[in-house]
Amino acid sequence: MKTMKLVWGAVATLMTLILIAALGAYWGLKQVEQYAAAPLNISEPQQLEIKPGINVRSLVRDLAAEGITENDWRLKALLKLYPELAGIRTGLYQIEPGQTLSGLLTQLNEGKVMQFPLALIEGRTITQWREELASAEYLKPEQDVFAKVMAKQGDTGLAEGRFYPDTYHYEAGQTAEELLTQSYLKMQQELAAAWEGRDKTLPLKTPYELLTLASIIEKETAKPEERGWVAAVFANRLRKGMRLQTDPTVIYGMGERYQGNITKKDLREMTPYNTYRINGLPPSPIAAPSKASLLAAANPADVDYLYFVSRNDGSHVFSRTLREHNNAVNKFQRNR
Repeated sequence: MKTMKLVWGAVATLMTLILIAALGAYWGLKQVEQYAAAPLNISEPQQLEIKPGINVRSLVRDLAAEGITENDWRLKALLKLYPELAGIRTGLYQIEPGQTLSGLLTQLNEGKVMQFPLALIEGRTITQWREELASAEYLKPEQDVFAKVMAKQGDTGLAEGRFYPDTYHYEAGQTAEELLTQSYLKMQQELAAAWEGRDKTLPLKTPYELLTLASIIEKETAKPEERGWVAAVFANRLRKGMRLQTDPTVIYGMGERYQGNITKKDLREMTPYNTYRINGLPPSPIAAPSKASLLAAANPADVDYLYFVSRNDGSHVFSRTLREHNNAVNKFQRNR
């Protein structure tokens, strides 16, 4: 009987110890869960750079020094429970208000770094795009990147018009080469599709001529409903052997000399791009055309217009005869 009491006493003690250990483990687990789920102490978005050599423990220590989180035994326990959270990746990240430590470590583990937009806008030139690249935040500068991209594609021509306008995204420290390669290949794809689906009666011999015509259309109007008519005017003039006489080509040929106005002297000057002096198309595109301008150049509207003039509100008056055109010029440009 005494032996049985000792056995039952030992069992009770053991069960008590097990219960205490279980309660302690449960309490510790809850502490770790609360630690991982607690919002970081920030009131607005902050950037966080993870440099090579930084591990999760040193990161949390630095965050704790800034009062953003706490650094104690719970971190070690958390990493034992979820060892994958220790595998953080280098890069520039953004911490958001309300984000938890667990969420942050998951973000760093998955390498969800900040993405920055780069808008290459239609109607702009390579010179203007170079300025955009130079001023792009966190984009690594690179010399002659347009020529570099084209050379790798086996293209030895001019860069103007050969890159597709769109919004691209990059990571901090990335070079522009990858983005511009996407842009270059996209333009080749869109140009090939437009050329394949073109009106076969167009007075154009090559896809490059289509690209050049599309760039002029892009500069002449931003109104979607006018692109087809502008394209028709130029196609009709090319068929008749008439000069294009389009101001944007003159401006492009003037380069940095252009200060907002075109004079009669400018219109008389012989440059490869002055379509008041040369026959046919200029030797290259004058800007980056949009897909809409490519499609308009490939399939102009079925109209017999030969002239158009600005109404000074972004729209144009289209005319079939020189007399109609002169009347429109007198009304909208000469105020007669």
